[in-house]
Amino acid sequence: MRYALLSTLVLGLLLPATSRAACCYFSAKNADILQPAQKVFISYDPKEKIETFTVQPKFEGNALDFGMVIPTPTQPKLSEMPRDFFKHLAVYTIMKQRQTPRSKLLPETNMRFRTLGAPLLARGLAENRRDSKASEPERPKVIVLEQGLVGSLDYKIISAERADDLFQWLKDNKYTYSGDEATLNHYVQKKWLFTVMKIDTAQMKRNKDGTFAGDVTPTRFQFASDKLVYPLKITQISVREKTEALFYIQAPYKVDLEGDMSYQYTWVPMLQAAAGCMPSGIPGKGGLWLNAFNAQIPPLMQRARALQFGFTPNQRPTPNAKGHIPTTMEWARKLSTEDVGILTGKQPYSETVPDVDEGFTQADVKDPARAEAIYKVIRARLAKAQKERPLGFLVRHAPNEDVKNLQQLTGHMAESWFITKFRKIFARDEMNDDLNIVPARYNGAEDSSEYEELFPISPP
Repeated sequence: MRYALLSTLVLGLLLPATSRAACCYFSAKNADILQPAQKVFISYDPKEKIETFTVQPKFEGNALDFGMVIPTPTQPKLSEMPRDFFKHLAVYTIMKQRQTPRSKLLPETNMRFRTLGAPLLARGLAENRRDSKASEPERPKVIVLEQGLVGSLDYKIISAERADDLFQWLKDNKYTYSGDEATLNHYVQKKWLFTVMKIDTAQMKRNKDGTFAGDVTPTRFQFASDKLVYPLKITQISVREKTEALFYIQAPYKVDLEGDMSYQYTWVPMLQAAAGCMPSGIPGKGGLWLNAFNAQIPPLMQRARALQFGFTPNQRPTPNAKGHIPTTMEWARKLSTEDVGILTGKQPYSETVPDVDEGFTQADVKDPARAEAIYKVIRARLAKAQKERPLGFLVRHAPNEDVKNLQQLTGHMAESWFITKFRKIFARDEMNDDLNIVPARYNGAEDSSEYEELFPISPP
């Protein structure tokens, strides 16, 4: 995902460089580049006031040469990230299911495999596995602060005092900008800087109609910032109707979006639905959050009705009359030593359900003289597992090679910090300003609930 969503800059075909980043797309004149989706991993240290984000936008269009622009509050430091970085994140955050041991040998019909939990608000986790020097105007209002190469991408970091000067600089450097100066001025007035990067479509997939589609290689930006912010407004330019953004936010606390973009409109009703099926309590402090937030639930639900944000178990939320879709939380966890240890293979990726039939076969139980003794052993194993793990074992599955490749996340996951994964489909009219990402706290109550396993849901 990325820092800012993308706007549409247009890049002359003779231009040696242009942008690839988190804000807006720039493409060849009379060509079209759109941003249908994006993924972003953001890490924010509130004490040091340092934000780090890795962005990977998805694009589609007919430009042979294009790029992106990423605005940031201060000058960023750029570095290359693994091409499959977001695939690794997807594998790392695959939801778990609770399973209890079963026997294939016991004649009892009640000894069946149980799976606690039904997919809810979960979607397939197979996510994508993947200038020349500016001629200065008479007044040096646009300054190239830095230029270089990150991975295979040329980049320039520039500053501008006025939007019209920046607009002219883009034109002088063979960019044709399809947006308005007002969008540029939004960031110029805040004295943000702009990173422009070139994207090589030769590395992208070409469709039968000649257009291109694909994901840009992830790039990391690190910069100083007083708050955790995501430049959303600039992306509006390269969005026709909507864009889907998947956020992974790492911070010392769980995070949420402000106001009507909060995921609580779907998270709270999901916890309520799960509570009726889990008399032993919702795992991951979900019950504690419901209790702490209890007084706020009626006004939250009243506002949800006003927004036409409905909740239906096992279904993705649908748009309201304005085409707005509520944010959904898809994974959240405060990383433990064991979680971080998964990256190096020191900790298992998944728990293993004991094989209570181990050592026995169907042929063994066909012998009446042995069958009862074997059944006794199996029942003892089942009883032991039930006593030790009454709620079952947390299980998930991924190819061995994908689990091994999680080591590429080493150094990016911080022990004792929260990772909050949420998805938001932004309509164009929801992108009129930048996105503030805030602590998940309400009236003094802190939402530290986790979501790493599928919950059973009460029927409607």
